[in-house]
Parts: sequence; C-alpha cells; structure tokens
Amino acid sequence: MIRLFFQNILMALFLCAALAPHAASAETRVPKSQAEISLGFAPLVKAAAPAVVNIYAKIITQTQARSPFMDDPFFQDFFRGFNKPRPRVQNSLGSGVILSEDGIVVSNYHVVGMASEIQVVTNDRREFNARVILADQASDLAILQLDEATDLPFLTLRNSDQVEVGELALAIGNPFGVGQTVSSGIISGLARTGGSANDGGLGYFIQTDAPINPGNSGGALVDVNGDLIGINTRILSRSGGSNGIGFAIPANLVREFVRQAREGAEGFQRPWAGMSGQSIDADLAESLGLGLIEGMMVSNLHPASPFVTAGFVIGDVITHVDGEVVNSPSEMVFRMTVAGLGQSAVITRVRDGVAKDIDVEMIVAPNTPPAMPLTLGKRSLLPGLEVAQINPALINQLGMTLNAQGVVVLDPGPYAGRAGVQRADVLLGINGVEITRPQDVDVALSEKKRWLQLDLLRRGQRVSLRFRL
Repeated sequence: MIRLFFQNILMALFLCAALAPHAASAETRVPKSQAEISLGFAPLVKAAAPAVVNIYAKIITQTQARSPFMDDPFFQDFFRGFNKPRPRVQNSLGSGVILSEDGIVVSNYHVVGMASEIQVVTNDRREFNARVILADQASDLAILQLDEATDLPFLTLRNSDQVEVGELALAIGNPFGVGQTVSSGIISGLARTGGSANDGGLGYFIQTDAPINPGNSGGALVDVNGDLIGINTRILSRSGGSNGIGFAIPANLVREFVRQAREGAEGFQRPWAGMSGQSIDADLAESLGLGLIEGMMVSNLHPASPFVTAGFVIGDVITHVDGEVVNSPSEMVFRMTVAGLGQSAVITRVRDGVAKDIDVEMIVAPNTPPAMPLTLGKRSLLPGLEVAQINPALINQLGMTLNAQGVVVLDPGPYAGRAGVQRADVLLGINGVEITRPQDVDVALSEKKRWLQLDLLRRGQRVSLRFRL
C-alpha cells in the first residue's frame, strides 16, 4: 500500500516535469480555432478594447412649461410669460469606435447628433474634445473627429456581407455607465428591421444575442479576429434591459459614412431609386410564375428614376443587387447605399421568368424642375408660410409618394400652422382657385378676405380647412 502511494507521487512529478517546457513556451494571442476560442477571449479583448471609447455629450433642449391659468380669461395676462421656452441641459452617455489613427470615431446619432459639447475618453483614460463631421438621424450614425489626435488604436472594418449566422461575436461598450464592459454571443440574424413596424425603408441590422444594454449604443460588435462587424444601436426589450435581441448597424454602411465624411459631405446622401416595391410572398410568387419565393416586385416608378432609364417597368422583380439577395425595400435601400453614389450597381431583374443583370447608375434625387421655394411676407394673409414646387429631391426629403406633384408646404409658419396646415401638405387650391406653382399661392393670399379655405392633400387624403381671418 505504501509502495503504491509513492509510485503515484513519482508518476505525478514525472508528468509535471514533462509538461513544464510546454507551459513555459505558451503565448498569448488571438484565438484562431474553435478549440482555442473555448479557452477564453482575453487576447481578443486586449486587441480590440483600446479602440472602443466612452462618449459624454451635453445636449441643450428647450422646455416649455404651461400654466393651468393660460386659458382663463381673467388670469391669462398674469401668466403671459410663464410658458416661455427655457434651456435645459441633458447629459448623454454612450460609446464609440475609433476607425483611424488620426481620430475618426463612429457612434450613434442618438448619442451625439444633437450635442453642443462632446468629450471622448479612451480606454487608457486620455480625454479628447470632439466634433460631429457627418450625422444622419435616419441611419442613427454619426462620424466624429477628435481634436489633436494621433497614433490612436483603431479597428478594421470587415465586409459585413460575409458575416454568417452562428458566428461568435463580442459586444464592447459602456452599459449603464459602469465602465467598459465586454459581452459575448453569436450572430443570431441578418437583414433585420430592428423590431420596428416601420423603419422608413432604412432599417437593416445585424442581430446578436450578445447582451447589449443602455450605454452600449455606439459600441463595437467584433468578430473573433477583432474586426468590426457593426455598431451596436438598439435592443428589443419591454423592460429596458437586454433580452438577448440586440441590433448592430452593418460595417459596410459605416464604411460609406466614413468615405462621405472624409470627402467633406455636409449631410449623408443615399442613392435615389425613384421606385417603390413590395416583398414577394407565396401568393404573389405563384401569380408571377416564380419558382422561388424571393425578391421584390416593382410597384411604382418615378419618370426620372434611374431604373426607368435602365429599362425597368412596373411588375419587374428584383432579386439581387451586386450579387446580394434583396427581399424587401429595406434591403434594397441598404444595398444601393453601400454600392455608393456615382457608382453603378448590378441589378438582377426577372421578367417573364427570365433573369437578366442590368447596370443601374446610383444617383441623388434630381432637383428638377427647380423647387423655387417661396416664403410669404408680412402683407400676406398667411405670413411665414413657405411653399415649393414638388420635384424628386423634395419627394425624397419629405417622404412623399412618387406620383406627388404641384406645390408642397415646407413650413406652415405661425398662422397657417395654427389653422392646421402641416409640413409636407400638398396645396391643391385656395378659395376655389387651383394651385400649380408657388407664385399662385402668393397671388391667392394677397387679396383681403374674411374667410379662407385651403384644399390640401395629406398622406393621400383630401383635407379642407376653412377658417375666419
């Protein structure tokens, strides 16, 4: 028994001596295989975390208090100045990702888009003042430039079209302001709309189950090589905390933002399709004689659309853009955007069961005919009312239907707004006189009238407003 005990001791010492050289030669590096990944993410975090920053933004908003006596005929004069707008300072906390050694940082619009002061703190506690050089609320992206920044660590943008469901991913950010935090998960979905019923055709996200919480906004979603897959932007949650459904803006869209920012763009520009469409479902696929339930059917086209120039007609089915599958208007907008303005995209069209690849130019919405914006002066019956001639640029800017034409309201002003006129209303007539040009509005509202009737088109519905002057 004693002999067996000492034999076991000697065997253990032998094994330790045999393994010692291998333990001493082990090195810390980014894991390259599934077996290595199971050992931990520490090397990956050390490589990627220094490029993720904390962002502190100061936002000044105008708040307006309302007295309960404002509508009282006796007390309203005593409280006339009570509801004047007062400035209010809001502090926003979020994350950002450094994309270049000279201080280009990407974050979310909702973190910094409206900020008056922005301070960025790096992982090694250096502080920089920053300014927004390009921002877009619809995409929820903003590009920052750090002042006097050099030799900063940065992440490389991956081709997000190569990301696959099931890949391992890390989310790095500053949730709840507790400090830089890393959470792990997988890519659980692609081409998501972020759980919103209507993303305006602009929602296109990578879905992950890596925990994302408030404060993670603008942070990095990276792969096992430390490359940037996307920018964390939102979660789907009823409680406000992470339920394992988070969304990131794909890196390919971030790349286009950085390109336009470096070129000095004043606002982010997307290619204009001049087209609307609907996703293909089983019934529609059967009626069109399609073998597969995929693609998007063209349901409307503006005469100035580049797709019209390329030979597309209503009823055509679009299945791919630059070889990537398209199944919805959101995917179509995203694919055109990452193709880039001034470039040509290869559109796969199916007509009568025959597929064909067609080059379509990526252009901005044309500003023709000229909008000729007109603001009515003080002598007008509705001073401050601003109108313009409808053209593709305004259709795109205001989110109007493709067949809109005539004169549109850009700003109702104080009097027309009080009467119920809204931005993007189409002016059809004033006191029974047809309106076709901005000058017609000026003429119709220059004559003194006791009553005024405005005929409008609002979101496809005809509206008449009649009020006494």
